[in-house]
Amino acid sequence: MAQLKPFTQIRGEFCIEVRPQPCGMIIFGASGDLANRKLLPSLYSLYRRKLLSKNFYVIGCARTPLDDLSFREKVRGALAESGQDASAPQMGEFLELCHYASGNYSDPAFFKALTGRLAELDAQHKTGCLHLYYLATPPNLYASVAECLSQAGLIAPEGATCWTRVVIEKPYGWDLESAMALSRSLHRFLREDQIYRIDHYLGKETVQNILMFRFANAVFEPIWNRRYIDHVQITVAETVGVEHRAGYFEQAGILRDMFQNHMLQMLSMVAMEPPASFDADRVRDEKAKLLRSIRPFPPENLDQWIVRGQYGPGLRDGVPAAGYREEPGVDPQSRVETYSAAKVMVDNWRWQGVPFYLRAGKRLPRRVSEIAIAFKSVPHSMFSPISTEDLAANVLVLNVQPEEGVCLQVQAKHPGPRLCMSSLSMDFRYREVFDEDPPEAYERLLLDCMHGDQTLFVREDSMEVSWALIAPMLEAWKAGPTGEQAGKLHDYPAGSWGPAAADELIQRDGRQWRKP
Repeated sequence: MAQLKPFTQIRGEFCIEVRPQPCGMIIFGASGDLANRKLLPSLYSLYRRKLLSKNFYVIGCARTPLDDLSFREKVRGALAESGQDASAPQMGEFLELCHYASGNYSDPAFFKALTGRLAELDAQHKTGCLHLYYLATPPNLYASVAECLSQAGLIAPEGATCWTRVVIEKPYGWDLESAMALSRSLHRFLREDQIYRIDHYLGKETVQNILMFRFANAVFEPIWNRRYIDHVQITVAETVGVEHRAGYFEQAGILRDMFQNHMLQMLSMVAMEPPASFDADRVRDEKAKLLRSIRPFPPENLDQWIVRGQYGPGLRDGVPAAGYREEPGVDPQSRVETYSAAKVMVDNWRWQGVPFYLRAGKRLPRRVSEIAIAFKSVPHSMFSPISTEDLAANVLVLNVQPEEGVCLQVQAKHPGPRLCMSSLSMDFRYREVFDEDPPEAYERLLLDCMHGDQTLFVREDSMEVSWALIAPMLEAWKAGPTGEQAGKLHDYPAGSWGPAAADELIQRDGRQWRKP
């Protein structure tokens, strides 16, 4: 765990200063989209805010032959495109920390040369043998890169002056079997505590704030259970289609792309039991325990629990939008789902009988990710003739994106002599309250990697339980004619909130989807 130093209380705030360790960061796939849009801008933002160690450097690795100066110009361009001031003095300082190595990821000679380069830069920047490897590569290269690193002697034992950490991006396999096979391959060369499975949603401020809201405020935790909460809705809506990701999405679909990782991870943070301490393993123990408590989906009547849809032609902001099968790179007969909605039950003492409704989709009316905790209605209305049905239940909404913040909806009286009541929103946005934009999710996660804090990273057991939960759905959907009912693909127009079958899923329980 990182060394934490509490600040003095300022304006009612208690802050924790996390001191970053020296290290060298090696990015495999440095010429790719992820490195240029997310990783390099996040590193520069950390540098600009003095959150990186003074003893730090970056090596970008890719197949394209470049020298350090050429790579730095590419980094400058990526930072400028992300909105950074290319003429700022700090830009030049940061670029001096950026280096480059080209080669084939399966070539032992490349890793031998990389070993010499790391030794040279470690001595120059006084980082010791502290190395963070970020595999921003296709997942089929994860195991082979780990093997080459091991054979080159670049995976160091954990110690005060040496450690090796390896970050991998989703997808962690394509099903339960391939996910377990990937873990076995990585564990030939890496311990579990050296593997950082990143889920960028967990780096968002509002998602992190779930734990603060629940466990740092006595007003919420006593009512965070089946006695007071009616249901929970988790929504991840995107206005875009598949864009340039058709090749990936045709293989994945929304269930693999969103449910197996982001959606179930957010659900586990909302519903987990209080950990004994804010320690990575204690938090992840409770998340894994919660995921194991989710009721398996019954293959025999799967359509009662999950709906799958695919967007057809429609309108986006009044402009005609193509259907999924008309998108470049998509099979004209594709049965891949671009929308899923599911009813999830958690079979434990706290949540027995409380449904969790999850939905995610593309080409929806608004880009929004939110977690809505809907409380039960008051048991009796003393405000006759206003009935309990007339009083809207309280809802706590955690806005994950695009505007990160929190909103609590309560009932209040209108000013004036008459008895008029309506819903009132008590909300805040991080940008307004703290007078700054929340940091990019990757900033927090990269910093945690450097500190060796795995709290916000996915552990092997949680990953396997998540795959096991969605495996019956994936199997039913590919079963052909015998799985047609379970795998029925419902059309919905681009620009709508999804298929009518998704509305029926929640309406059968006497509830409705929120319209964010």
